[in-house]
Amino acid sequence: MCERGFNMTTKRLGAQTVLLPNTPNIAGAACVGGKKEGEGPLGKKLHVYYNDTTLGEKTWEKSESLMQKEAVRRAVENAGLTMDNINYIFAGDLLNQCIGTTFGIIDHARPFFGLYGACSTMSESLSLAAMAIDGGFADYAAALTSSHFCSAERQYRLPLEYGGQRTPTAQWTVTGSGSVILSGDGEGPYITHVTTGIIVDAGIKDANNMGAAMAPAAYETIKAFFTDTQNSVNVDLIVTGDLGRIGRALVEELLRRDSMYLNVVDCGEMIFDTKQDTHAGGSGCACSALVLCSHLLPLLREGAHNSILFCGTGALLSPVSTAQGMSIPSICHAVRISNER
Repeated sequence: MCERGFNMTTKRLGAQTVLLPNTPNIAGAACVGGKKEGEGPLGKKLHVYYNDTTLGEKTWEKSESLMQKEAVRRAVENAGLTMDNINYIFAGDLLNQCIGTTFGIIDHARPFFGLYGACSTMSESLSLAAMAIDGGFADYAAALTSSHFCSAERQYRLPLEYGGQRTPTAQWTVTGSGSVILSGDGEGPYITHVTTGIIVDAGIKDANNMGAAMAPAAYETIKAFFTDTQNSVNVDLIVTGDLGRIGRALVEELLRRDSMYLNVVDCGEMIFDTKQDTHAGGSGCACSALVLCSHLLPLLREGAHNSILFCGTGALLSPVSTAQGMSIPSICHAVRISNER
């Protein structure tokens, strides 16, 4: 008990899940994408997409930073705010030392927490921003992330100039950036629960099979959410971050082994059409960010769904660990978003 007599443990529902009784509100959102994303099934729902994914910059990394700058600016405007209203920015990307984020938001000059959750960064940033709002530490907070196909390929696999052949299990890193603005009040949708993931290592060593590496982490987090809430919280739709076709099928199989017959949809399958030759689907931090901002949040606002469990997944590898033959640990963070408090 603290001195004021408030039991600080009352928000905890179990080992990994917290209830947010002050229900942070999603005040605004925005996403920007590249040419391939604009040509995909959700292309018309993106707030903007670029036919030239260099955005006029000299490097892929600089173009990724510019997308972050644009996404958070548009999200703040959509929330009816100015950047001066934002108390904290929680953001990160896939690049070494999160340089895409650093150079993307530097001109905004707002208090900043840099995050690295790999492709789970959208759900991680949402989790921390929501807890900051719920705890009374901020009135407004931004959750933000990005990825770029060319910058990610150069860092994690092979430079594009090499022309390496992609395996059938490979996924296509989404080019884009998404941002969500949370506030302490509003008409919803609301973030009601956060389930923080644990690191799970299935022993997968193939950097071209991210879906298989991340599926066990998604399974553990989804199971933890329902265990911690004692199956008492309604969820209309379970959405994983970027498992792709292979990983999504694996996580459903793992759930069935526990007699959890749940239908899971995946952002990596929604972002691209099978005719776009992305093999197992989409990936990257921007994958779940673009699907959330362009598709899932509008579904909630339109009443097509009342609540969504948004489960961002991330593979916690690096070029060094891969070169040294190490396995690929993964993580998944879940955020329940609902139209009701």
